Amino acid sequence: MEMVLLTALGVGGATVIGAIIGFIFKKISHKFSDIVLSFAAGVMLAAAVLGLVIPSLDYGGKYGLVVTVIGIFAGALCLNLVDKLVPHLHKLMGSDTEVHNNANLSRVLLFVTAIAIHNLPEGIAAGVGFGSGNTSQALLIAGGIALQNIPEGMVIIAPMLAVGVTPRKTFICAAITGVVEVIGTLIGYFAVSVASVILPFALAFAGGTMLYVVSDEMIPETHAHGNERGATYALLVGFCLMLICDVLLG
Repeated sequence: MEMVLLTALGVGGATVIGAIIGFIFKKISHKFSDIVLSFAAGVMLAAAVLGLVIPSLDYGGKYGLVVTVIGIFAGALCLNLVDKLVPHLHKLMGSDTEVHNNANLSRVLLFVTAIAIHNLPEGIAAGVGFGSGNTSQALLIAGGIALQNIPEGMVIIAPMLAVGVTPRKTFICAAITGVVEVIGTLIGYFAVSVASVILPFALAFAGGTMLYVVSDEMIPETHAHGNERGATYALLVGFCLMLICDVLLG
């Protein structure tokens, strides 16, 4: 349990680290942001497949394939529904949106709220990984999500400061999005621990949410500013790094 709690704090704290970087470097280039986010996308892609989808097949027994496929689509459809209610990242802010006045405050706050809402299923994915009992795979999943949270924390800062939100309140808002992820991690862990029978579906569901985030949000965002080639190689580096870690830790 201590490992789960520490990891939950680490996953949520990654958003805070990103926010601190955002304060230090208020003008982060699209190229740098795309490379970092693509690397995180590769890490999350590998974590979803190696740490969630494949274990779902292993734990599913006779009907493992059916349960896994249904779980993946259920996770993706869940986030798709969330997107319809509260659009996220590039959909809400636009690729090159700059905020200039207080009239845009509500839009920026909606943007931050959207990140917080999306962080909940990502946190659940980390918690479900620990519920499987495989600590090394769970840490890989949590590491992938944490890496993705750093650039998210970075992009929160500049728009909020631009519309007149004080640095203190901006930091608090960023921290809250991280707290949501901590809560999600604990929910995922306890849900699977209490009802281990749902583990195969829960693993696939969590994998589906991560695959959805990578395909629907992270890759389009990193390919929207003319840095497609670098972003693609950064994704491959992230994926292969996780593959190497999985083999060495396995």
